[in-house]
Amino acid sequence: MSQTPDSVVRTYIQQHRAAFLDDLAEWLRIPSVSAQPDHAADVRRSADWLAAKLTETGFPTAEVWPTPGAPAVYAEWPSDDPQAPTVLVYGHHDVQPAAREDGWDSDPFAPEIRGNRLYARGAADDKGQVFFHTLGVRAHLAATGRTAPAVHLKLLIEGEEESGSPHFRALVEQHAERLAADAVIVSDTGMWSEDTPTVCTGMRGLAECEIRLYGPDQDIHSGSFGGAVPNPATAAARLVAALHDEHARVAIPGFYDGVVELTDRERALFAELPFDEEQWLRTARSHATRGESGFTTLERVWARPTAEVNGIGGGYQGPGSKTIIPASAMVKLSFRLVAGQDPDHVEKAVRAWAERQVPAGIRCELTFSGATRPCLTPLDHPALQSVVRAMGRAFGETVRFTREGGSGPAADLQDVLGAPVLFLGISVPSDGWHAPNEKVELDLLLKGVETTAYLWGDLAEHWRHAP
Repeated sequence: MSQTPDSVVRTYIQQHRAAFLDDLAEWLRIPSVSAQPDHAADVRRSADWLAAKLTETGFPTAEVWPTPGAPAVYAEWPSDDPQAPTVLVYGHHDVQPAAREDGWDSDPFAPEIRGNRLYARGAADDKGQVFFHTLGVRAHLAATGRTAPAVHLKLLIEGEEESGSPHFRALVEQHAERLAADAVIVSDTGMWSEDTPTVCTGMRGLAECEIRLYGPDQDIHSGSFGGAVPNPATAAARLVAALHDEHARVAIPGFYDGVVELTDRERALFAELPFDEEQWLRTARSHATRGESGFTTLERVWARPTAEVNGIGGGYQGPGSKTIIPASAMVKLSFRLVAGQDPDHVEKAVRAWAERQVPAGIRCELTFSGATRPCLTPLDHPALQSVVRAMGRAFGETVRFTREGGSGPAADLQDVLGAPVLFLGISVPSDGWHAPNEKVELDLLLKGVETTAYLWGDLAEHWRHAP
């Protein structure tokens, strides 16, 4: 009796499981910590290792792309079908710092399999999730009898994600023609849980600013001048107090301009998730929830824009008292943005609002750092539906939907390339990203392999483009 395509994929994965894990372990032994200059050579070695492995996998093009910082890896495997869509896979090969004394049970760069888990720095974030694409494309070829993928497949694996991606956008702009794609697949996210496979449909953007308020030319005596001149510390407190209204809604005029509101269907899908708010509060080390009225906790952290006070200071901070009016004060703010919001528009709105809050005699200086745009893929997008079908085949479960409350470089790909961003990740919250004893569940890692084995054919069948 002939095997079905799914059984061919699973058989192929099992036959190559041991070699796949051996290769992954070899890569995980390279301490590619981009944030530490002492590991710059290791990050380069990691890029070289991956490029060589992608060539071994079958990619006819595999290159190491230099940046002013750490190198990225680019690979390309054209389909033999000129009408096939082009898909760009994004991930990163750099990792967070790690040392045994941080609380690890074993050397973080000496991978160990204990039970059904692989422990090592980068096992989940993000080498494991990058590497499952290598076995996935080979399983895809084995099941279909093809000699090239059903899609034009490209990979861009960054080397500075854990350092804030300082050169990533410039790299994408420099190579925009070669990176051109119909869709981007980001494999640097996770699922809701081992029992609830999910696909992320979007990430919030980010804008950050520091506001400095200046009053007297120097600290002055509060007995001689208090109550008669403006106090920058008081102005900072009033500015922070004016940031939200009584419904915890951001009170900056124009801040919500363009916001793409949640649909009833999206709210219903969020509500289907097995969310335990008490457990979530324990994870947050908080004792209560609070946020914009009319929205659930998940809606607030995934799909609503926010303004947060990250720091506030001014005046005397030492022991005892010092009766002064300080010369200056400071507030640090961050804004999480959702689809439809423009960071440039938000910056202008914040500047105008802050200047209106400041009384005469106080000079206000605002400094904005680089912004990250939000990204969101509509639920009915054909590429997203392909991801959902492929994951559903691999897991044998209904696939649900999430979003990410944080921000990442994926938005730069969407912005520069003009392509929708899809998220395909198999990591779960217990994997401990950035923490001691980071691990990946091997069963889920292989489900990631299987998902990609199905994905390329599904995309080619349901979303074809003329050359």
